[in-house]
Amino acid sequence: MSKKIELEYTFNTSPHVLFNRLSTPAGLSEWFADDVNLKNGMFSFVWDDTEQFAEIISKKDNKHIRFRWTDEDEDSYFEFRIQKDELTGALALFITDFADAGEEEDTQDLWDSQIAELKHAIGL
Repeated sequence: MSKKIELEYTFNTSPHVLFNRLSTPAGLSEWFADDVNLKNGMFSFVWDDTEQFAEIISKKDNKHIRFRWTDEDEDSYFEFRIQKDELTGALALFITDFADAGEEEDTQDLWDSQIAELKHAIGL
């Protein structure tokens, strides 16, 4: 049984710049996977010799994007949500993902590492 994980990261950039890195093949290949392609509405993510496919199941420009892996359970997805704090102007990136029992910490460590790559790609 997969467990839902929700993570939050803070960014000092515009929603447009961040969303571009979360929703386009060029942006995602900068930090998320070795190579990302989009064909007929299907994203392919490549890591080393592994390729996984995902489809977008929900998207609102500069706000959120939700992907579903084609080889995973229907209820399993990963989502990026961007929220701006009106008071401070800080940008929060919320990530929702699912991990198998006992792998929650590994999943969080992986996201922490990926987000460090994303911040580096943006120049933060």
